[in-house]
Amino acid sequence: MDEIKTAIRKGHQSLSEFQSKKLLDSYGVPITREKLAGSMDDAVSYAGDIGYPVALKACSHALMHKSENDCIRLNLKTAQEVMHAYHHIIGAVDMALEGVLVQEMVAGQRELVMGMNRDPRFGPCVMLGIGGIMTEIINDTVFRVAPFNRREAMDMIHELRLKKMLEGFRGQAPADLETITHSLLAIGNIGIDFSGISEIDVNPLIIDKEGRITAVDALVILERDE
Repeated sequence: MDEIKTAIRKGHQSLSEFQSKKLLDSYGVPITREKLAGSMDDAVSYAGDIGYPVALKACSHALMHKSENDCIRLNLKTAQEVMHAYHHIIGAVDMALEGVLVQEMVAGQRELVMGMNRDPRFGPCVMLGIGGIMTEIINDTVFRVAPFNRREAMDMIHELRLKKMLEGFRGQAPADLETITHSLLAIGNIGIDFSGISEIDVNPLIIDKEGRITAVDALVILERDE
């Protein structure tokens, strides 16, 4: 992926959310429907194409903590709300942006987190855990060193303490374990294929009522080009 080599050469610390999710998508990890808007008119047009409600997010390789910078607006239901959100985001961020990301809202009560960290000794290590805002409190995570096979990826799922969350309950369909398994293998393969990537953080992956898995946010952190 030329964007990774270019970003490292330019000294970027990470890929933007849009670039990070494009990389995941190219490996078959399901991501949100989204478009990158360069103007308010584009944002309104894209929101109509995607379908309301939508989320708007500032998008830049230099913006690694969007919530802390007050540059995310969620659950926008009308063109007027999109326009107000676009103006707010542009004014809230004191840096050059790639654009404003217009993204579908994904509803679901269950969340996962996946990631990869490049260990100096073992290489790319893939993580699966319970995701969302409670990730650090619950601390229910499992790891494998890539490469690993489908059976080992499935074992990761079954090693979660809260794995029963992935079963059907209260009108929620069982989570799509095949997609979770494929996504774990994909993240491991990305770590193997791109030595210039030091970390991948995909949080959250939302599980909707039908059991479908969608990566809602992602960050790819790059190695420094010494």
